[in-house]
Amino acid sequence: MENICIGITDSRKFEDYSKWILSENPYIHIIRLSYQLNNISQVADCHGIILTGGEDVHPKFYNKLDYLPILNPNQIDENRDLFELKIIESVFQFKKPLLGICRGLQIANVALGGSLIPDIPTVFGNLQHGKIEGKDQLHEVNIIQGTSIQNITTQTTGIVNSAHHQSADEIGVGLIATAYSSTNTNKKIIEALEWEQPENNSWLLLVQWHPERIAENEFFSKSIRSAFLHEVSKK
Repeated sequence: MENICIGITDSRKFEDYSKWILSENPYIHIIRLSYQLNNISQVADCHGIILTGGEDVHPKFYNKLDYLPILNPNQIDENRDLFELKIIESVFQFKKPLLGICRGLQIANVALGGSLIPDIPTVFGNLQHGKIEGKDQLHEVNIIQGTSIQNITTQTTGIVNSAHHQSADEIGVGLIATAYSSTNTNKKIIEALEWEQPENNSWLLLVQWHPERIAENEFFSKSIRSAFLHEVSKK
């Protein structure tokens, strides 16, 4: 897998994602994709793209401006939103493999016309998602059999980490939800999205947890990384 180039969107914990990828293959070339660098054109040079975690997506991008009062304006970066929406457009244009992590799932869902739950504690009264004292929480995830994420992880249930207060709500065009976690209501939180018809699209996997921070987890971290890199190696 020589001369492979992967683009990773910039975030406060960019190095976590880079180290996670390089721990499987230290010869991969990583490109930091950032609106500060204004390097959207470099998507064309990448064999695959990772959308990272971070700030909330501004609700104007999914037509829910009424959510603004319950969001922290310091946790919104419209410049990043606009830049990453352009990245996603370019990824689909060039048919690049795409792995979305946490916010990455959310911005990809929004790019495809979906919407977000603005704050899980407010909507569900559920405190099992997000961080406590700066540390990820752990919870169970349930995976639908016969889906790409089930084939990749070989699991139908398992424990993942959680560092988010938002999640996918209405699902974007062409996507299906393939993993869920439970709440203390009758609703579930979407934990993974993929193409409904993968045979008609380039490779895509969107997960709500952080595989780069549970790197020792064979099923929910290593297998996802390996599947992504396998697809990238084909490009």
